[in-house]
Amino acid sequence: MKKPKKRIAQDIPFDLRSCLYRLAGVDLTQVDGLSAVTAQMILTETGVDMNKWPSCKHFTSWLSLCPNNKITGGKIISTTSKKTTNRAAQAFRLAARSLYHSKSALGSYYRRVQAQHGPQLAIKATAHKLARIVYAMLKDRTEYHDLGELYYEQCFKERTINRLKRKAVELGFQLVPSKTLITATP
Repeated sequence: MKKPKKRIAQDIPFDLRSCLYRLAGVDLTQVDGLSAVTAQMILTETGVDMNKWPSCKHFTSWLSLCPNNKITGGKIISTTSKKTTNRAAQAFRLAARSLYHSKSALGSYYRRVQAQHGPQLAIKATAHKLARIVYAMLKDRTEYHDLGELYYEQCFKERTINRLKRKAVELGFQLVPSKTLITATP
């Protein structure tokens, strides 16, 4: 005779997603990385009324997800994050970490920042972006629409090209696109 399956903490015996939708007025689980349990953890800490914070910057600062640059005399002395025990911030960080394999714009953002700055800063930066998205959704009662990984990569490529063109003009050069596209062989 088999033992009964042990219930794990993530198993919820009712439809939490629809309850959260009725409570918040928007479906937070549409955002990549946010599950129903994560959204519940965020809403229990923050509530659904975003008028407590005058702007998105105040909200992310309250969560301790914003940069903490201590500057004196034009020099950055320290960039360490403030320690926090805020469960909403922990939920945003957890959601950000789950985007590593995601085929979405947020997943692509996470992987790009991780390649440049490492996993800790990538988690914090992506959690900050998720917090801004959730703030906008709850404040304006708007739905989230992911534009996809390819759209994000195309926009990033265009920004990089424009930045290179501006830098070339500053240095007295002109950037000319190549007629042949060199592709890497697998």
